[in-house]
Amino acid sequence: MPQTFDAIWKDVKKNQFAPIYLLAGDEPFYIDQLASYLEENALSPSARDFNQFVLYGKDTSIATLLGHAKRYPMLSDRQLVIVKEAQDMQGLDSKDTVRFLEDYIVNPLDSTILVLCFKSTVDERKAWVKAADKKGVYFSSKKLYDNKIPDWIAAYCHDKGVKISPKALQMLTEFIGNDLKRIANELEKIILNLKADESIQAETVERFVGVSREYNNFELQKALIQRNTERANRIAYHFAKNPKDNPIQPTLIILYNFFSKLLLVHSIADKSERNLASELGVNPFFVKDYLAGVRNYSLDKTAQVIKYLRQADAYAKGVDGGTITDEIILKELIFKILH
Repeated sequence: MPQTFDAIWKDVKKNQFAPIYLLAGDEPFYIDQLASYLEENALSPSARDFNQFVLYGKDTSIATLLGHAKRYPMLSDRQLVIVKEAQDMQGLDSKDTVRFLEDYIVNPLDSTILVLCFKSTVDERKAWVKAADKKGVYFSSKKLYDNKIPDWIAAYCHDKGVKISPKALQMLTEFIGNDLKRIANELEKIILNLKADESIQAETVERFVGVSREYNNFELQKALIQRNTERANRIAYHFAKNPKDNPIQPTLIILYNFFSKLLLVHSIADKSERNLASELGVNPFFVKDYLAGVRNYSLDKTAQVIKYLRQADAYAKGVDGGTITDEIILKELIFKILH
């Protein structure tokens, strides 16, 4: 069975290394983090020149890989062989060639740490994958669902000893999406510029990441929740003047996600903040938005809004809308939602 990131991280931090690491999946953040740590810490600096090899899949065949893996370390008790972008390695699609890789994985050298980094999923039914899981470490790195990103950001900040406001967290989530590497890079940039005991606030994100506190999708959502026509239209006007920074598709996705959950809220009998947070899978901080939405949008109106959003999405993709512009699509959508 695939191991968890936390379990693997705990072991490598203790210098407890396995002979085989198969790191695969569609979320590169954890794969890169593990590979980078091994590259920087598995060998002493003096041993790296002769015993550390970083290969790239497109330039590497299985035969070349095994040639490195089967050699013995020089003036060191172990060597490290890392294959990045291993999904492009020559020979993976040949049963005859893969058999040699499987044979090595079944009986690896104790003095070699072999790290295979796949930026894609691997077929867990294949014999060489099963062997890697049995003889070493297999880690399946999966993309986080969008609704898990706020908790991930909060946990990342907690690990760094930094507090982040719900508003700042919301802005980062909306602006960056589920790209963990980019989120981590932006957070590191912010943290580097924080003063002692300073927390991450909305203005911090605006200053260092470039996200506008006033004109963003969550502010538009908030204006719609409150049925603030003037503010919603002002944000829509700003989006129209800055289409590259405010494409319509992310706006439609965010609004659709909100009103879909609002439809669910209408059907939940226990509307306490704690229960709604659990039922919706959201941070309790955001529950008040759904409670306001229930007050301002009836069940029938909520269903209508979802229909309008689906129609706007079709128009934005060129279905049934002719040559209608994104600006007109958004303005008409906001009018229909609010009236």
